[in-house]
Amino acid sequence: MSAAVAPVREVAHKLALLRAALDQQDAGAIRLRGVDWFAWLTAGGSNAVLLALETGVAELLVTRAEACVLTDEIEAARLRAEEVPPGFSFHVAPWEQRAQGGALGDALGDDYVREAAANRPVLSDRPREGEAPLPPALRLHRLVLSAPEQERYRALGLAAAQAMTEAISQARPDWSELDLAAEGARALWRRGIEPALLLAAGERRLPLFRHPLPTSEAIGSRAMLVFCARRHGLYANLTRYVCFGPAPRQEQADLMAVEATGLAALKPGNSLSAAYHALAQAYRHVGREGAIREHHQGGITGYRAREIMATDASATELETGMAFAFNPGFEGIKIEDTFLLGQSGLENLTCDPAWPATEVQGRMRPLWLEAR
Repeated sequence: MSAAVAPVREVAHKLALLRAALDQQDAGAIRLRGVDWFAWLTAGGSNAVLLALETGVAELLVTRAEACVLTDEIEAARLRAEEVPPGFSFHVAPWEQRAQGGALGDALGDDYVREAAANRPVLSDRPREGEAPLPPALRLHRLVLSAPEQERYRALGLAAAQAMTEAISQARPDWSELDLAAEGARALWRRGIEPALLLAAGERRLPLFRHPLPTSEAIGSRAMLVFCARRHGLYANLTRYVCFGPAPRQEQADLMAVEATGLAALKPGNSLSAAYHALAQAYRHVGREGAIREHHQGGITGYRAREIMATDASATELETGMAFAFNPGFEGIKIEDTFLLGQSGLENLTCDPAWPATEVQGRMRPLWLEAR
């Protein structure tokens, strides 16, 4: 299948799902505002300009007869040429309307949406006044990634892991945390990957904070770098460490044992909470019972860094095609990769063969890089 045909077929399948939801809910239109849903429906396109926002410079409006991009005249040409596959119409408003109205939806005018929906209910991923939320079944369907999505994810995961290796291998003890984060961002952008989140901490701050935004402080004898790396709307999540001296081998071994227990529970038919309870039991086994309360353990990933977080009450049933990013940890150390649940088990999407690793219960897991 050609590269041009593949997205069109993927989009057609997803439009059929949305239109089935319209019939089931007796609604007139579905309005998608989020960066996540825009990427999902357009087979990896992006409506993001300001990366800090969950919504972008365009929306998608789906009715039984049409799939339409709602945007302004600043963005329309670029979106047509670079982000949106064939088959979508465009409703383009003057940019002044957005400047006057503020929000994109206000700028484009609710009258257009109401007319397209034939005055029937409008469903939305981020509903505003008078709109209804998307049905839960549609949200759950997004978690099960199709074959083309999985291929995009594999390419992203490898590229993000290679960017991590490139960045952290250059670190030196006199680098600041900001230097390390900047090198990570550079390595990601060079590969066309958005650094949606970059955390970096050195020797002093590692044991103090679980979400250490980088500072001007020198990293010293060890450092952590964390990526939530986005491309085509999908997130590759991974954490790596570098040390200038011996690595904490016992802590690594204990943490890998905890993680292995949680990963072993990621099987079709299990609930997400089963993995959480497996992790809780593993923490107790290594004498770290309280660690599970110090930070979230991760969960299902995909078009959000965490689509659904694992908790003791997460009833979501696991299915083949879902992706996961768990990040169990102790004080000053954690472990994280992005995995795809395939027909033959878990596939590590963020594995760079060049990174030092050890086998844990049949799976290669990353060690700390011991720099010289």
